[in-house]
Amino acid sequence: MKSKKNLNLKTLQKEIANLKKQKKEVVFTNGCFDLIHAGHVRYLTEARNLGDVLVVAVNSDASVRKLKGEKRPIVSQAQRLEVLSGFWFIDYLILFSGNTPKNLITALTPDILVKGGDWSLDQIVGRDHVEAHGGKVVRIKLVKNTSTTSLIDRVLTRFQDTK
Repeated sequence: MKSKKNLNLKTLQKEIANLKKQKKEVVFTNGCFDLIHAGHVRYLTEARNLGDVLVVAVNSDASVRKLKGEKRPIVSQAQRLEVLSGFWFIDYLILFSGNTPKNLITALTPDILVKGGDWSLDQIVGRDHVEAHGGKVVRIKLVKNTSTTSLIDRVLTRFQDTK
């Protein structure tokens, strides 16, 4: 199901330009968001609270496979976008295929770039561009034991002998 929040780059650029004219602060983050869990919800809510508008870039299925391995994603990109579009705190979604969202960050120039606390500042793609344009980079502390990988491991351990 296609959501009004899920935009292509050209349309999203126009939206962001209009929002910036209105002096709205645009927050950008990205991720795979496979098997949505409490850590995702807290992270995205905190990101949204940093500004007026939250843009979430979502890795395509092919991109997730490159990053996480052939058995991932568990949930298809269409379903991940559908789930994320239901969250009130996400204003816009955009799917991307590369290993990083650098092209999106450069094209959109958000005011605030957000990543999880597991990323060091020097590892954050797009940081240089955002800071060069007067924006800032914020790292959000992760919720312990809530990663998708740990969730998959827990399910496998708990149900491996059950048939």
